[in-house]
Amino acid sequence: MNAGLVARYGQERLPRYTSYPTAPHFSNAVDPRTYAEWLRSIAPNSSASLYLHVPFCRSMCWYCGCHTTISRRDQPIATYVAALHREIRLISEQTSQPVVVNHIHFGGGTPTIMAPELFMGLVQALRQSFIVSSQAEIAVEIDPRTLTEEMIGALASAGVNRVSLGVQSFDPAVQQAINRLQSFEDTATVTEGLRRAGVSNINFDLIYGLPHQTMASCLDTVRRSIELRPNRLSVFGYAHVPTFKKHQRKIEQAWLPDSLERHRQSVAIGDALKKAGYIQVGLDHFALPEDSMVTSMMSGKLRRNFQGYTTDTGHVLLGFGASAIGYLEHGYVQNETGIHAYLERISSGNLATARGFTLSSDDKLRADIIERIMCDFSVDLAQICAWHGVLSDDVLKATHRLDDLIANGIARLEGALLTVPETSRFLVRSVAAAFDAYLDQSMRIHSAAV
Repeated sequence: MNAGLVARYGQERLPRYTSYPTAPHFSNAVDPRTYAEWLRSIAPNSSASLYLHVPFCRSMCWYCGCHTTISRRDQPIATYVAALHREIRLISEQTSQPVVVNHIHFGGGTPTIMAPELFMGLVQALRQSFIVSSQAEIAVEIDPRTLTEEMIGALASAGVNRVSLGVQSFDPAVQQAINRLQSFEDTATVTEGLRRAGVSNINFDLIYGLPHQTMASCLDTVRRSIELRPNRLSVFGYAHVPTFKKHQRKIEQAWLPDSLERHRQSVAIGDALKKAGYIQVGLDHFALPEDSMVTSMMSGKLRRNFQGYTTDTGHVLLGFGASAIGYLEHGYVQNETGIHAYLERISSGNLATARGFTLSSDDKLRADIIERIMCDFSVDLAQICAWHGVLSDDVLKATHRLDDLIANGIARLEGALLTVPETSRFLVRSVAAAFDAYLDQSMRIHSAAV
């Protein structure tokens, strides 16, 4: 481990690059009229992915960086689901013909907070408004603490075939500090219940860098997770941005490990998972050898979207719900972030688009370069630049941050082939950032690179 590089680059605040440009650069120049035009221009026979955001939880986890709100009552959730039904109709009516759907993802918040019959009705509405492939992946994010047997049955009946369980850490001291008490036994019960119901593709989400977290507690969480043998695990570093997420102020900075300790935790988790037979995919995902994500990585088809690494190769993403982001050929769109504002837009019969970003040809070029760096740890600049009708030399001349990274061995450039050596892959976001034309405008709101 090069402690000097960790110290030098680890505190730099950088995007996760689940999109380019990143959401802070969206503006109200993209509005409902723009989105409607983009929807109408979707090419015939295009395939799309759907993302539905459910911004409700029963309690707040102090580490959370998502758009969510706490609701003890079911009525606000039912009202919101009714708005999702209306938005589904509004968007499907804008397309020239029904869109084929290969991926559906329910994110949150806690999507399984809704009543089982509401969830099944929502999936049915999607099937009526779009052509959902018989092979489509339907994925749902789950809080194991609140999942019921009835909801497990609803997930299976609705055709859900992949779920992500929030685990984060099994350390009681860490759980207390983040306001998320979740026993191993509860997680095991939910995992076994899902498998009995036929939902066999199970992901676990883990986090390092949490308050009071140690290498020992990280490894204990990994050991217990391996006992349950999930198909995939995502291992994210905690992003402490209390300026933008006020509930994170309940976590004292002094409780958090420094960059070097965060890096040690990340490496220890990765080494333990690989020793247990998991294959590392990109920066922070791990999967069993037979998993489709490993196949995508090996074939050079791994992609990056707002959920992280994905096997989804579609070029259209339609977002539903408050704060949901969509992607089309022309650019990005994002709905109203606040639930009340979202409900008002939809109830008036209008699309809920509040902001977005129209992509230039240079944006599309840089997005492709950054995605390949993040997915493959290498990129053939000459090939990608040729696809976009520009010269790689011109791109490299305008990439001043790259020189320092090459000088420090974080990246290598041989001709037009840029690679990130295995020893510095933990800094891949720094290499991707070298191609980010907007970085200096948004660094303060992102999380530390390590």
